[in-house]
Amino acid sequence: MDKSKKYNAVIFDLDGTLLDTLEDLTDAVNHTMRKFRCPEHTLEEVRSFVGNGIKVLIERCLKDGIDTPGFNAIFNEFKQYYTANCRIKTRPYTGIPELLEKLYSSGCKLSIVSNKNQAAVTELNNIYFSQYISIAIGNSENIRQKPAPDTTLKAMEDMGCNKETCVYIGDSEVDIETAKNSGLDCISVSWGFRDKDLLEKLNPGAVADSPEALLKYLV
Repeated sequence: MDKSKKYNAVIFDLDGTLLDTLEDLTDAVNHTMRKFRCPEHTLEEVRSFVGNGIKVLIERCLKDGIDTPGFNAIFNEFKQYYTANCRIKTRPYTGIPELLEKLYSSGCKLSIVSNKNQAAVTELNNIYFSQYISIAIGNSENIRQKPAPDTTLKAMEDMGCNKETCVYIGDSEVDIETAKNSGLDCISVSWGFRDKDLLEKLNPGAVADSPEALLKYLV
């Protein structure tokens, strides 16, 4: 990626990019698994399951996936429990608040696009990032989720920016595919839910190892 290119708009993924949500997600998964007498999962297992939204997360947690008897009840229990308990252990990654402050102060337009359910995205953004980010788009019934480009295109429309001056930041293969489908430059971050080696094999524009390194690509 050409470091001389600068952007005036940034779209961030949420889980694994801005926020370390893994423990709260795992706790919600295992609460749900216990309630329905299904096997529980480790942090590393849940780490490997996330990225395609919470419905797919629960499918991956169950041996028979979506064909599990009572799947809808299991999924709804997880969704309700997680939304109510999504900020117990969740915290911004070190350096993220400072990164957002510098981008915001420089005049960059900032937004979040996530496959997490909209209620949780709204709550977490309001708690941690609302002083910098007013556009936070999650999963809802009326728009296709990532890696389809719909939510990123909506974010660009809401920010009033174009593809040439906007960049997408995320931590997973889903994010790289989303950026490609949206016609956006992509920078992956290695502090999230996927290993750096995997990310580099998927050829994003760049891989940043810290928020400080990421900032150098942006302003």
